[in-house]
Amino acid sequence: MPKGYVILTEAVKDEAGMNAYGRASAPSLAKGGATVLSVETTPRVLEGDWHGDRTVVLEFASVEAARTWYESDEYQEAKVLRESAAETNAVILSGFEMPSRRG
Repeated sequence: MPKGYVILTEAVKDEAGMNAYGRASAPSLAKGGATVLSVETTPRVLEGDWHGDRTVVLEFASVEAARTWYESDEYQEAKVLRESAAETNAVILSGFEMPSRRG
């Protein structure tokens, strides 16, 4: 089963509010089995326009695990803090597994 990834791009309006969100969301991330792969404030944009001034990449065991975390009551409570502190775009992606090249 491929891993699941959540990517958030955040245009931060209130750094203190985002810090509060980080503290509030950390327990839900741990409970959801998330690994924080990247928190980047200066991504190197190769093509097009990039939203926000912070990009976060989270890894989960599966897309279903990512969705369960995102929809959890615990995360929804923390999400309210983020919504008031930043304009965010978020996606859930399925990891890619290279097909076997046997034979």
